[in-house]
Amino acid sequence: MKKTTGYLRLMRPANIVTSVADILAGVAISGYLIFNLNAIPNLFPVLLLCLSTIGLYGGGVVFNDVFDADLDMVERPERPIPSGLITKTEATRLASLLIAFGIICAFLVNITSGILAFFVAAAAIVYDRFGKHHSFLGPLNMGLCRGLNLLLGISILPFEVQYCWFLAVVPIIYIASITMISRGEVHGGSKATLYTASFLYAIVIVSILYFSFVKGNQLFALIFLVPFAWMIFTPLLAAIKEPVGKNIGKAVKSGVLALILMNAAWAAAFGAWYIALLIVILLPISLKLGRLFAVT
Repeated sequence: MKKTTGYLRLMRPANIVTSVADILAGVAISGYLIFNLNAIPNLFPVLLLCLSTIGLYGGGVVFNDVFDADLDMVERPERPIPSGLITKTEATRLASLLIAFGIICAFLVNITSGILAFFVAAAAIVYDRFGKHHSFLGPLNMGLCRGLNLLLGISILPFEVQYCWFLAVVPIIYIASITMISRGEVHGGSKATLYTASFLYAIVIVSILYFSFVKGNQLFALIFLVPFAWMIFTPLLAAIKEPVGKNIGKAVKSGVLALILMNAAWAAAFGAWYIALLIVILLPISLKLGRLFAVT
């Protein structure tokens, strides 16, 4: 039982739920379910893409702990690998299987999805091994993983990717901001970084609001954007006031979990209110898992 719990801790279950929200938002943006909601077989590709992102995200974060094992011996000795609960070999095997599973599930949907899944996996591994050590490229690399994940959801209709690819910039900016903030989790951060992140957060909110106006769904989007803004800015302002590790950690955790509200806002902005409601249901699940397992 301890071993199983250790594997789950490595996979960051609360975070995985947010990656599923990315897929559902992408599916909503593509418009796929507008015409295919009533036929159960047509929901199978959605399930496959959700399973794909579970494998890709889970494998990516497990590889993160594999590459960070030596550093965690000093900074986070309670984690499964440095504590000895899970060996690096076992963790590497789990990560490899999860990523392979994720890519296979995506290819079962279509070739475009499979290629995107491959690039999601590659971007995650590059970040785990190299990207995180760069102050600028690291956050950009991590943001790319989420941007590609949104496109993975959109790719349920392959031709939509060529029309909607630029939307990936928004989650790239958002996750890059969280990654910037997270660098101060252990030893504290700088107010300049936190102010920059707050500015980037504002860009994200305005961007989604803009697309909701273009689609004529601004009121639906605001229902989710308002609590999204509250969830990310409340802990961030506390961290700006006192930029110590504990406060920054709370800002990072809230930022990650708030991805669900951001994705619900995306779905609402594109008129898929029923998908937005489905995504929101994931929030209490993610919050519960966030209390049981570490998010960062």
